[in-house]
Amino acid sequence: MFIRCAFFRGVIKPGRKAEFDAHIQAELVALWTRFPHVQEVRVLRQVESDTSDPHFEMVLAMRFPSREAIAEALDSKTRYASREASKRLFELFDGDVFHTVFSADEFPLPAS
Repeated sequence: MFIRCAFFRGVIKPGRKAEFDAHIQAELVALWTRFPHVQEVRVLRQVESDTSDPHFEMVLAMRFPSREAIAEALDSKTRYASREASKRLFELFDGDVFHTVFSADEFPLPAS
């Protein structure tokens, strides 16, 4: 499996957190969960860290079965709609965003 992440490195502009969160819930989650081949969508919020820099305000993690599935998702109408809707987030955010694809192995937990 492969996980494509969008790292929001920085902070939400002062007084804009509610607007940032509302835009994610009202507009973006519906798009992110409709990407072709996506198997899971997680929005991660940094609560604590053992380092102060970098700060990740948010990480969007999307699980796909293959790199080919990611390529199809990135070439989809849904992705272009998501990019357009995401522009509002960048108005509310001080920082940068970058994407990384991870290969991921999953291991079952031992029986208790």
